[in-house]
Amino acid sequence: MSEQRADHQTEAASQPKLTHVRGDGSAHMVDVSGKEVTQRVARAQAVVNTTAEVTALLASDGLPKGDALATARIAGIMAAKKTPELIPLCHPLPVAKVTVDFSVDAPGAGSVLITTEVKTTSRTGVEIEALTAATVAALTLYDMIKAVDKGAVITDQMVLFKTGGASGEWSRTETETR
Repeated sequence: MSEQRADHQTEAASQPKLTHVRGDGSAHMVDVSGKEVTQRVARAQAVVNTTAEVTALLASDGLPKGDALATARIAGIMAAKKTPELIPLCHPLPVAKVTVDFSVDAPGAGSVLITTEVKTTSRTGVEIEALTAATVAALTLYDMIKAVDKGAVITDQMVLFKTGGASGEWSRTETETR
């Protein structure tokens, strides 16, 4: 075997492996039955960039479709509970709590910051549930405002924090972006 190929194989073996991919490349659901049951929490966010006029309408319940933030909150909560139905290899979890909060104009005029938190006591984490809640809340908000701003943009979906399990606590730093 060439030295270059041996170096590549050693490098590949030292890199983290995708847990949902078997050695033959096929996808599978990870077996978590041997993992410890711990309390797990994850926070995520999404941002809806719109116009200052739309955020004013949101604040005054002046949108044609009604209370957009209340509708998006309920959609986000429902989405977190239905995540395994949407994400094929995601484990069904006993979701204990879901919060969906909004900060209108938080990142800047004409934007809505959506933050979510999901809690469970289980063998695997709730990062995907928190991301799903934030993303579906953002999609719902877009649906509610599209009559007055078809150009709204959903950005910055990301996990902000997670805790629990063997990997412990992880938090995104304020300056960390991708």
